Amino acid sequence: MTTAAAYLLPVIQRLHRHIQLKVMAACEESSAAALAQVDHEGHDDTIYAIDRVSEAALIEFFERELTEPVVLIAEGLPAGELVLPAPATAAEARWRIIIDPIDGTRGLMYQKRPGWILTGVAPNLGPTTGLQDIVLAVQTEIPLNKQHLSDQLWAIAGQGARASRTNRFSGESAPLQLSPSRAATIAHGFATVSRFFPGRRAELAALDDELVAAALGPIQPGKAQCFEDQYICSAGQLYELLAGHDRFVADLRPLLGPEMLCSHPYDLCTELIARELGVIVVDPWGRPLAAPLNVTTNVAWVGYANPQLQTHLEPHLHGALQNRGFVPD
Repeated sequence: MTTAAAYLLPVIQRLHRHIQLKVMAACEESSAAALAQVDHEGHDDTIYAIDRVSEAALIEFFERELTEPVVLIAEGLPAGELVLPAPATAAEARWRIIIDPIDGTRGLMYQKRPGWILTGVAPNLGPTTGLQDIVLAVQTEIPLNKQHLSDQLWAIAGQGARASRTNRFSGESAPLQLSPSRAATIAHGFATVSRFFPGRRAELAALDDELVAAALGPIQPGKAQCFEDQYICSAGQLYELLAGHDRFVADLRPLLGPEMLCSHPYDLCTELIARELGVIVVDPWGRPLAAPLNVTTNVAWVGYANPQLQTHLEPHLHGALQNRGFVPD
């Protein structure tokens, strides 16, 4: 199935270019205030005006480009999934394709940080198909208006990952070599415990402080032992790990309760790319991610830039979690 999915790579890349152009045009033609208007409140997240641009482009593309049935999974679709083309059924589909047309909506609509288009392709194993079954992943940057370069990354399971960087004005593209950090410590590097939104941020910050103290020792007056980057975008965080910018990211929000706004499988459907480049992406207890491909499941995840960092940090993370009464499920 891994090799069989390869023919979908250029199709997905065309889809990403299609969405990228639509969203960039909207960002250039509309104000941040207009794009940040709440379209509606979904049962698991808020849908903004900018999200509607990408969702419309998504369905239009699949109806035009695909002839064989697929199960399309994305936020904003009825019940979170749709079989295309009609009138095919889910049982007839060969693939389940999970997409986040814009990851990092909040940063992009205010032109603070780039967003990302994400797609993961897995063989159709029914409703139990999960992140662990994804065999093809593509991740494409949606640049800021002032940004002329954008990156695209892709991976086929077991075949490594590749990337390119494109000048969006000239159209010129060149291979991009991405290399995760080889540092064995978080000292003087970026290490982040995600706490983007109001609600229990103090607990996450306290866990972060305990973890860093255990890993690096007591705070030195007037010194910054390590740093953090609260990039409100799971794909952006993964990119920072595989690009060598960050060394450690932990998104533990699902452990704190159902009231938390958390990452979902579509936010992490390209973690295959990071793993193919050697980044360790696991759940908080060191196990492979194994969430079903849907739009509702909350996903806790931890990224270590390399195995040495995992060996160094993971026991301290587990200790901090256990000190707060968290245990593996």
